[in-house]
Amino acid sequence: MTLSASVTQRSGLTPRRLIALIGLACLALIAGAWFFEIVVGLRPCKLCLEQRLPHYAAIGLAAAGLVLARSPRLQWLVLLGLAGLMAWSTGLGVYHAGVEWGWFAGPNDCGGAAAPAAAGVQDFMKQLQTTRVVSCTEAAWRFLGLSLAGWNVLASLALFAGALTGVLGRGRA
Repeated sequence: MTLSASVTQRSGLTPRRLIALIGLACLALIAGAWFFEIVVGLRPCKLCLEQRLPHYAAIGLAAAGLVLARSPRLQWLVLLGLAGLMAWSTGLGVYHAGVEWGWFAGPNDCGGAAAPAAAGVQDFMKQLQTTRVVSCTEAAWRFLGLSLAGWNVLASLALFAGALTGVLGRGRA
């Protein structure tokens, strides 16, 4: 028995529970992103929106996996897919945090989310004067020195490790 199999057995984390846990964690991360956008008023940049994609996919994969993956082999494949999605999310978060810290050049077209459609020319002109373009290079919010992109790196890395533990612990039985 491998160490990771021993850990998952002792913790009571079956593959189905691990899939559910990762799916719920991704749902919580997306809910947090929407909270900061809608309630707090932080407009997301292009990279912020791209970082949500692996989490949306992970929610869907976890839900489908819970419904359809009855065999250990299918559960293993779902966990492998979740590990891949969380690796992708970690990479996107590292890139975005690096852009914020000036370590990497950001995309040229980073202008944030689209503004609501204007009802007429007057509204359009007012929007042009009041719209703030969201840059990928500026962290809109930090907690303990980390931006939301940095926190996404930590959360995604933890979820990646959890999924990988399930993949390595269960084998391809």
